Amino acid sequence: MNTDWSRKDLLGLRELSAEEINFVLETADAFKQVGTREVKKVPALQGKTLINLFIEPSTRTRTSFELAAKRLSADIVNITASASSLTKGETLKDTAKVLEANHADIIVLRHGSAGAPQFLSTHVRASVINAGDGAHEHPTQGLLDLYTIREKKSRIAGLHVAIVGDILFSRVARSNIFALLKLGARVTLVGPSTLVPRAFEQLGVAVTHDLEKVLPEVDVVNLLRIQHERQRKEYFPGLGEYIRLFGLTKERARLLKPDCLIMHPGPINRGVEIDSELADGAQSVILDQVTNGLAVRMAVLYLCSGANGS
Repeated sequence: MNTDWSRKDLLGLRELSAEEINFVLETADAFKQVGTREVKKVPALQGKTLINLFIEPSTRTRTSFELAAKRLSADIVNITASASSLTKGETLKDTAKVLEANHADIIVLRHGSAGAPQFLSTHVRASVINAGDGAHEHPTQGLLDLYTIREKKSRIAGLHVAIVGDILFSRVARSNIFALLKLGARVTLVGPSTLVPRAFEQLGVAVTHDLEKVLPEVDVVNLLRIQHERQRKEYFPGLGEYIRLFGLTKERARLLKPDCLIMHPGPINRGVEIDSELADGAQSVILDQVTNGLAVRMAVLYLCSGANGS
């Protein structure tokens, strides 16, 4: 396998090769060991400055990147939209120039507009990591989901993965689809027809609106959070109807294979996407996803910073 990583930025998984994705996952293996040590720190990014630029709020992702950077010994600056000049009309390009003048080495950007990380990457010398842009991609979430599947199943190729819920507005779903297909998995999308249109079949996935039909067949079920903030009311069938048709209830969970993994990118709407007992049950790997997210983000920061010597 070609083990060179020559990318300055991580903007999405659609543009990565299977070899590059596997290389990130293998690098994350090494960083996961750091979390088991008494001193959970390595000097890999000592002297580097990371800026968490979160124009759209996300406590979980921002905290994960911040902790990953701390474990790599980087200096960290957190900037949120409410505290930045963007609320006063400053453009992303202006902000980029200010960050550049302050010698930022890595910028982690979460933005409500699809394509914002790509735009930023063309205006700064710093590495740009996409922490979620609109309904486009969320590459590190996709990578940590893959890492968790590979860790639990020892492979990805040949597995059947169901992604359930709000696919249309989900950047997590897109990153998962691109990466899972590249690594040889079979993917089925499940949800209401308004949120899972047949157009997704063009990506090479199956689409169904019958959850109970697909549950007995799958090796992994990844339940997505309902994106109320991104969708108009007419897209969503109503909470009661959604739970009745697409919620993973205890009754529906009996249809799953005993070794089927239950995943969720969080935060969970307990009792909506998934029954609370199932979220905490033996088949759930939701907390493993959080732990693995730290190792994956350490790997991404390390590789994109050029610290591996590429």
